Amino acid sequence: MYIPSYFAENNWQIAVAFMQQYNFATLVSVGPQAPRATHLPFVVEYVDEQLNLYTHLSALNEQQHDFAAEQELLVIFQEPHAYISPRLYDKRQSVPTWNYVAVHVYGKASLLTNEADKIGVLEKMIQQYEASYQQQWDTLSPKYKNGLLRGIVAIKITVERIEAAYKLSQNKSSAERVRIAHTLQDSSDSVVQQTGAMMLERLP
Repeated sequence: MYIPSYFAENNWQIAVAFMQQYNFATLVSVGPQAPRATHLPFVVEYVDEQLNLYTHLSALNEQQHDFAAEQELLVIFQEPHAYISPRLYDKRQSVPTWNYVAVHVYGKASLLTNEADKIGVLEKMIQQYEASYQQQWDTLSPKYKNGLLRGIVAIKITVERIEAAYKLSQNKSSAERVRIAHTLQDSSDSVVQQTGAMMLERLP
């Protein structure tokens, strides 16, 4: 990902926190004829200085065949974002742009094929997205669970590197950045509001 130096975020902890907050991401691999992508929820775990991603996809999804070759995979975490009007800049000779945050994660996938590992991934996701569902999950019949497990492929991605872009008008003056941030926060669009809030958090 092309990232000018003033938009780069090199702190892993900040990038990991972003991934954990905006954890519905895009898994990209290279198939035999073309790139393939699947949109998936992820569990992001950072333990003992190792970052791992967990998710699952349909057993009918052909993308799973790309993992066996141990190719490097890309997972894209992105959100929020907002259009920036040139009227918010000091100089009249300005053009529109877009503010956004995106984190690209590169790593290799392991297929988790046994029942215990699959259940482990599903229960990680339950704990992250709706912990109260665990009680209902525990009462589901073995036959029903086995049917679910046969229908999914669970994967673990061992992260090797991260690229994080926080493009939030850092190349503009402090006054412009404050003006842009407050304008975004006044929007009726919650995604745009979040972009403004992130701008204010990163003001010097």
